[in-house]
Amino acid sequence: MKYVRIDQTGGPCWGVVKGDEVLTLRKPPYEDLDYDGGKLPLSQCKLLAPCEPTKIVCVGKNYVEHAKEMGAEPPGFPVLFMKGFNALNRPDGAVHAPEFVERLDYEGELAVVIRRRAKDVKEKDYADYVLGYTCLNDITARDVQRHDGQWTRGKSMDGFCPVGPWVTDEVDSAALKLVTRLNGKIVQQGNTEDFITPIPQIFEFITASMTLEPGDVIATGTPEGIGPMIPGDVVEVDIEGIGVLKTQVI
Repeated sequence: MKYVRIDQTGGPCWGVVKGDEVLTLRKPPYEDLDYDGGKLPLSQCKLLAPCEPTKIVCVGKNYVEHAKEMGAEPPGFPVLFMKGFNALNRPDGAVHAPEFVERLDYEGELAVVIRRRAKDVKEKDYADYVLGYTCLNDITARDVQRHDGQWTRGKSMDGFCPVGPWVTDEVDSAALKLVTRLNGKIVQQGNTEDFITPIPQIFEFITASMTLEPGDVIATGTPEGIGPMIPGDVVEVDIEGIGVLKTQVI
């Protein structure tokens, strides 16, 4: 299945993508699929972020080469940080950094969307708690991150977390190719098989400390090749089997 959230006159609505159409749902698809009989052309739908998180939990330095480009040794355990709900941004949306930001970076990532409440989940059981997978851009005010010495402000500015275009359960998250393009040029290439900490272990590590709720998001880390964006740039996060998340910098 491919799950989307779309902007309708009556407010946000969940749906399932079938070919070039969206079949609308009465409620989120966490427990079951409750179709309301609506059908819309996908091309005419304004897509929203396909998640409704209470929190966005991110894993830092989860690729060896990215850790090195950040001037660090690969960590021996998942390094976690959070992005605020205010950072959530839709597919094909725009991002604008405050004027004081001197360097704005892209970070293409695979994200996991949670299906049901998860606490103390063992890695062998993690799949029971996953709605599916999607693309995420962990946009970062790099100079602010370095200045502050911790990551909250530089990672959580308004619109700094585009997610989408949809969530799918039709991929094997253990071996997915990820490509990030800046104005059509490839700037990042990675594969989830190169994670330092695989997703099942990430899941167990996180839920040992905090409860994940339906709609929450786990961002699994970015490969090497991070770099700056400026107004007018278009960045695309392209993950095989999922799709392309496009964001414009304004």
